[in-house]
Amino acid sequence: MATLTEHLIKLTDHRDRDLLELTLSKALIDLLPLQRVLVAKVVSEEGADRWLEVTTLDARGGGKVVDPLRVDFSALPLLKDFKDRLRCIETRQAVEVAWAGENGPRISYLPLFDPLRNTEDGVLEIHSAQALDDMQLQLVGQVQHVFRNMYNLLAYSDRDGLTGLLNRKSLDDTFYSAVLEEMDEGQGVPKPLEATVVPGQERRHRVPPNYWLGTVTVDAFGAISEKSGHLIAEEVLLLVARILNNTFRTYDRIYRLGGEQFAVLMHCPEEALVLAAFERFRANMDKFNFPQVGHSTACGGFTRVSPQDSPSTALERSERAVEHGRQLGGNKVFSYAELVRSGVFEELTHEGAVDLF
Repeated sequence: MATLTEHLIKLTDHRDRDLLELTLSKALIDLLPLQRVLVAKVVSEEGADRWLEVTTLDARGGGKVVDPLRVDFSALPLLKDFKDRLRCIETRQAVEVAWAGENGPRISYLPLFDPLRNTEDGVLEIHSAQALDDMQLQLVGQVQHVFRNMYNLLAYSDRDGLTGLLNRKSLDDTFYSAVLEEMDEGQGVPKPLEATVVPGQERRHRVPPNYWLGTVTVDAFGAISEKSGHLIAEEVLLLVARILNNTFRTYDRIYRLGGEQFAVLMHCPEEALVLAAFERFRANMDKFNFPQVGHSTACGGFTRVSPQDSPSTALERSERAVEHGRQLGGNKVFSYAELVRSGVFEELTHEGAVDLF
């Protein structure tokens, strides 16, 4: 059995926030007489909130880890379906339920995040054969405190300083660690892939067919900055980030790449659904009244992530679609694949460092 110190080292050794919940669960299962540890987060889509059970780990060795990019939102339970979890995040207090007698098995619900430092909501759910004593609860608190510190530290390094959206470094990390991973469709379990790194070149992996990367650029942003000033231009970017967050799903990854350029990474089964999501954003942007600026629009473009892609090659295709929209006057969304199919573009491929048209 690993010691507390060994588990704390594992928690602080991560550079990927998506692995922290699993490491937290493993530490608690190993250090305490628990039956199950579950981490559930609140995710949203079009104003509806549901529970996403990110990790579940049993003392006997069973469990699951869910990739947030792959979830079917409609199949997730509503918040009201788990009233004790809901009470935990609403009160920001621990909730304990003894479901088979005062001295019998129970479930303890603890707020996963510090409400003063995080905008996310989640619950740490602990199943035990009996009530945990004070020393055991103190141990849970210590491990969770380290988890929160690491989560906030990694979140800070992954975020854009102005908008709070994810940054380009985070896009590269997610692209290589999460997206470039192939599912064994027959078994329904992740199959890890080997990465090949060639000096002077970006890594190439095989990927599932349903990941999409899109970019968004604010139309005529230079004119906004020149006319209204730097501070007003920054306020526009903040509001664009808010519109993006309100339009796309909680578990879609939204990035600010720099300047007036943003990106969205999502998992979706059909091109038409991706187009619909970007069109919703375009429409929401078009009808928004920006204080001291008034009307402002944006162009969007997206592409399917292919087996040969790096972040740069996928971004290059989506940016070509955006540029096409800007040349047509702005306030447009295009699929790169559709532009190729319609003959507007010839397919752009890469072989080593040479572009082939």
